[in-house]
Amino acid sequence: MMMSFQERAGVLRHAAGARAALVAAGFMVTSTMLAGELPAQHDYYNTDAGRPLNTEDAVAIEYRGFELQAAPIRLERGSGGRYQWGLEPELAYGILPRTQLEVGVPIAFLESATSTITSSGIAGVHVSLLHQLNVESRTLPAFALSAGALLPVGVLAPDDTYASLKGMVTRTFSWGRVHANAERTFGPSLDAALDGPAGPEAGELAQWTLGAAVDHTFPMRATLVGAELFAEQPMALDEPVRWTAGFGARHQLDVRWAVDGGISRRLTGDDRSWSVTLGAAYAFGIPRFRY
Repeated sequence: MMMSFQERAGVLRHAAGARAALVAAGFMVTSTMLAGELPAQHDYYNTDAGRPLNTEDAVAIEYRGFELQAAPIRLERGSGGRYQWGLEPELAYGILPRTQLEVGVPIAFLESATSTITSSGIAGVHVSLLHQLNVESRTLPAFALSAGALLPVGVLAPDDTYASLKGMVTRTFSWGRVHANAERTFGPSLDAALDGPAGPEAGELAQWTLGAAVDHTFPMRATLVGAELFAEQPMALDEPVRWTAGFGARHQLDVRWAVDGGISRRLTGDDRSWSVTLGAAYAFGIPRFRY
């Protein structure tokens, strides 16, 4: 049966309208998904040192972006039942493309070795500069270098300045990411310093640290889980190499806030301690000046 010109034009108009409706519906669904999910795929994906694992990825924060680590808390229980805990408010700034500057002030609370009397105070000032050398591609992982220093500020800080250099590598696969870190710290032995009061920062200093971690993300839930294993040679030369294993997770609450938590166990050494970390970070930016 032959259709008239008007009937064929009507069919074409209906088909065009149906295609337009489908395109509009797809655009609305995509926009809703992007608005609901993409903002949450930001801070939780970038693993900083101690948030929640010791091993970090080779990714810097955004240029001109800020990240405030508002309440990172670490509680450690030694094998002798001695507790020490601390927090380290820290501010990171994307000072240049693929480059971030961080400043942190660790505050320590710890029991003495012979009683339950608690010492507390500032345990130094951390300053570090991280530069991401390249963006990860199909052929190359992401590489980054970091230079830092622990300054002798506060009653529980080491007596000397300790400088460090760290290299980081991150490779992404379909099932998750793999990270490797290598760090070297320069400074005097802590044998003498550890005879007196010393905060967690002094006790955790190591001549060198080698570590690896894997993580897996759940993008629709803005959540990351990871595990690590690392070895370190303490600054006290008479101590053996310490091996530590850890597990942690991070979750994005909204566009700005992310929370994290982790647990680790020291597997070797005289003090086979347990430690727990809890933290929250707030990411924000300052608009560029317009002239």
